[in-house]
Amino acid sequence: MQTTRLASAKRLVVKVGSALVTNNGAGLDLAAIRDWARQISTLRDQGKEVVLVSSGAIACGMQRLGWEKRPKSVHELQAAAAVGQMGLAQVYDSAFLDHGLHTAQILLTHDDLADRKRYLNARSTLTTLLALGVVPIINENDTVVTDEIKFGDNDTLGALVANLIEADALLILTDQKGLYTADPRKDPAATLIGEAHAGDVSLEAMAGGAGSRVGTGGMITKVIAAKRAARSGAHTAIASGHERDPIIRLAAGEPVGTLLVATTQPLAARKQWLADHLQLAGRLSLDAGAVGALRDGKSLLPVGVTRIDGEFERGAAVACIDPEGREIARGLVNYGSGEARLIARKGSAEIEDLLGYVDEPEMIHRDNLILA
Repeated sequence: MQTTRLASAKRLVVKVGSALVTNNGAGLDLAAIRDWARQISTLRDQGKEVVLVSSGAIACGMQRLGWEKRPKSVHELQAAAAVGQMGLAQVYDSAFLDHGLHTAQILLTHDDLADRKRYLNARSTLTTLLALGVVPIINENDTVVTDEIKFGDNDTLGALVANLIEADALLILTDQKGLYTADPRKDPAATLIGEAHAGDVSLEAMAGGAGSRVGTGGMITKVIAAKRAARSGAHTAIASGHERDPIIRLAAGEPVGTLLVATTQPLAARKQWLADHLQLAGRLSLDAGAVGALRDGKSLLPVGVTRIDGEFERGAAVACIDPEGREIARGLVNYGSGEARLIARKGSAEIEDLLGYVDEPEMIHRDNLILA
């Protein structure tokens, strides 16, 4: 089935990790970058659209600055990113120009995708670049990002970009052959998983473990990224970047590495944007009745809200928490935190008496709500 699923993909996101880009921290792997450009050029000749998500700015900056160990200071990481991004962009631009392709550098933060207007602007820019035949090269804007607003790893960023442009497939190239039933470095009986369903909860237990010394991810972030990409209908392939022509072969549907299949219907664009929020403005704790109503496809009414945590304004994205403390949904709230506290546990008919006005009878309308 891998053949038909990936071979039919017309729009792809290719993500390459720091270990591959920098040859495990030894410096930019110019030969590998030129080879990826050649492969992506081949896909472009086949009429496919490709976005490249590349790690490596911090690792490249570390190499240029002579740092052998990844720093922990935010300012040093930002400085390394600023130094490394220059070299990274230059090398990619040169590699693609050899094949007559122009590139565009796009640096994103979570704020760019959390704000609805900036989200739509980013989407429009990317789709325009693809229509012009340009290869967008995306990285997290590590020069300005902080821990509070960072994606955390470029596997997550790759999945969010796949959702943003409604890609058909996400190809994650790593220094491992794919996802195994256990860590093959520790368990000689571990076997490679050829195909599974994205979102299969058992995969996360198999994928536990840290990433390389130059990166921030690991196999667990790739499994979670596949689950996220599946929301927009994108299949995810995880394969070794050291294979011969991995991008071309994956796009042709060859069984390389692990394929995690999207099995759910794509979410509507507005709900997809909401699902992709990595940081939320607050939390609404719900009673059991409200939880049941949400699962039945109904709106959240004030009477079902037992507690409000956080300070937020009307229209903010908030989490909905069940009585056991689990997030069961998230949505765009119709009332700010101060007003929400006044109307919590009250019927909708009481809102006007409590606030002096009524914006909406619901705390969160079902059209602005998505189940976790």
